[in-house]
Amino acid sequence: QVQLVESGGGSVQAGGSLRLSCAASGYSYSSYCMGWFRQAPGKEREGVAAIDRGGIIRYADSVKGRFTISRDNAKNTLYLQMNSLKPEDTAMYYCAGGRQGFSLYSADFRYWGQGTQVTVSS
Repeated sequence: QVQLVESGGGSVQAGGSLRLSCAASGYSYSSYCMGWFRQAPGKEREGVAAIDRGGIIRYADSVKGRFTISRDNAKNTLYLQMNSLKPEDTAMYYCAGGRQGFSLYSADFRYWGQGTQVTVSS
C-alpha cells in the first residue's frame, strides 16, 4: 500500500521559515519524480517544486530563491525548505510521487499525501 505522509506545516509570520517533510512507503520511491504542490482556498492546485530521480529540480517562479526541494532516498523522504515566507504562500501543501519522468504538473502524479497546512500571517 502506497503512503505519502506530510508533516511540518504550521503558522508563521511573514519572513519566517518552515520545513516540510514527506515520508513515502509502499513503492520504489527512489525511482520516481517527487513533487510539492499547494492549493489555496478558491484556487487551483499548483506545482511548487519537483525533483526527479536524477536530481533535476524545477521551481515555480513564485518560490524561486526562497524554497528548496531535496530528497533523501535512503530515508524515502522528500523535503521542502521554505524561507522568507509570504502571506501568499498560505495554502495546503501536498506531496506527490509516482511520476516516471520529470514533471511539475499535478495530473502526472499517481500518489498523493493528505496535505499539511501552511499559514503565513502579515
